[in-house]
Amino acid sequence: MTTTHPHPNTRTSTRKALRFATHYLEMVVAMIVGMVALAPLWPAEWVARPDVHAMTMAIDMTIAMALWMRIRRHSWPRTAEMSATMFLPFVVLLVPYWLGAISAMTVMVAAHVIMFPLMLAVMLWRRADYWH
Repeated sequence: MTTTHPHPNTRTSTRKALRFATHYLEMVVAMIVGMVALAPLWPAEWVARPDVHAMTMAIDMTIAMALWMRIRRHSWPRTAEMSATMFLPFVVLLVPYWLGAISAMTVMVAAHVIMFPLMLAVMLWRRADYWH
């Protein structure tokens, strides 16, 4: 009976891919924690406005995610880049909201839906910083 073992490079690649996926999930969890933990700090009259609420939510998610990235020893440029990636969908979608072309709910849902693949795209683009 012959036993075959995966090639060592295959095991290494699998481990790296798992760490990459885990890091992505860690950032998502940090973002959720940020939304829950920091949302009560905003004055109610501010978040009553949907556009301000969208931006405060982006701020809350970004603070927690950036903190987690720094704990994971990512550089300031990579942290700033990922933070900008998280804000981009909100900023872009607020323009049609202010023009009356889309609803506040559309801004919130679409921004979150767009943000996650954008974050993944940045991680893949900067693979050397996330694939280790």
